[in-house]
Amino acid sequence: MNYKTYRFDKPFVTEQDGVIEDLTIAYHTWGRLNAAGDNVVWVCHALTANSDVADWWQGTIEPGKFLDPERWYVVCANITGSCYGSTGPLSINPATGEPYYGDFPALTMRDIARVLDAFATAIGVGRINTIVGSSVGGFQALEWAAAAPERFERMVLIATAAYATPWAIALDETQRMAIRADGSWGERRADAAAAGLAAARAIGLLSYRGGPAYNRTQADPPSTEPAPQRRACSYQRHQGDKLVRRFNAYSYMSILDAFDTHDIGRDRGGVDAALATIAAETIVIGITTDIIFPPDEMRALAEALPHARYAEIYSDMGHDGFLVENRQLNDILIPFMNEISR
Repeated sequence: MNYKTYRFDKPFVTEQDGVIEDLTIAYHTWGRLNAAGDNVVWVCHALTANSDVADWWQGTIEPGKFLDPERWYVVCANITGSCYGSTGPLSINPATGEPYYGDFPALTMRDIARVLDAFATAIGVGRINTIVGSSVGGFQALEWAAAAPERFERMVLIATAAYATPWAIALDETQRMAIRADGSWGERRADAAAAGLAAARAIGLLSYRGGPAYNRTQADPPSTEPAPQRRACSYQRHQGDKLVRRFNAYSYMSILDAFDTHDIGRDRGGVDAALATIAAETIVIGITTDIIFPPDEMRALAEALPHARYAEIYSDMGHDGFLVENRQLNDILIPFMNEISR
């Protein structure tokens, strides 16, 4: 594993005419780029993850797994707006000498993909053998593949979509409401709206897991007395507090807002027209109990892509099944990664 940062020498102008000076991208790599330069696998991470894929996606970057570092040169960049080394709301604004906080420019998912494309070129990556994106990472992968189809030979899309659905946007807005309800939201400090962020995370987790997962993992043990503390309650508080220790409300809001802008059909003649331009050989993977990106929507995405097939992970862990069902994921993706490119 190798951790680095890259600083652009020119300002980045967003779709909505915001300007980010001194844009820095933090990234991790595993393995080595081969002489032909054709063994790059690019991983796009989800909402609150970082560029250290081995940290949050166990059982994937290991010898014999689908992200085998002995075979592939794996790259993951922390997205713009996040707080794991790339420029985000807590970064210093060169114009003021203080953190951006709420003044950080609004980003679209297309902005985030544009940064990835420019960054790949800057570090000497040309054609990418496989781009892998799950959840919001899939949004990035699709936006990037639609903008630069010549870059990618293969694409792996897991529990994601070609556009942000009203259902997904409603889930995001409910989390934003929790953050805005915190009286400290908007204060120019790193821990602003910490309680709101904890509540937002707890709300989000309900959609990541769903009822079957909670009913299996958070049931109280049998007792003859009323439980003074329900296990599900303590779990929700724990998960909210856990995120607060590693993230901040400003970055969370920035990425949620960018999530809602996702629509690869915008200015491309619609979703179907945009998907039709993607040349990569693609596998779309749904999860049986995912309530954010249900399997029927994932099948429809695979049908709309010109070179795609569909596979499914069987799990009672909902959307988070892609993080925990690593054996199934490797069984699906190792054969796909071993196929000879067209």
